[in-house]
Amino acid sequence: MSLIAIQNRVANFSFADFQANETIAKAVFYNFLIIGEVAINIPPEVQLRYPKIPWRVMADEYFQVNQRIIWNTIENNLPKLMLQLEELMEKEGF
Repeated sequence: MSLIAIQNRVANFSFADFQANETIAKAVFYNFLIIGEVAINIPPEVQLRYPKIPWRVMADEYFQVNQRIIWNTIENNLPKLMLQLEELMEKEGF
């Protein structure tokens, strides 16, 4: 899962480490691209059953190539989002 890949890539990184490592930053941006593509392809009826998942933000996020925004998302949103998506996958059989 792309969320786990992001967390693994930046484990023990600071924002300065993230900025300084172009390879990691590009890999993380690529993972956000995948997340965005998946989000926009989740059927609307499934999205409606999980209103707490920020579908629109996930779809829009991958268009943002701003390291500060990406880092903020990693630090503040990924853990909660992982739990929400794990619940969705379990209930929906994905």
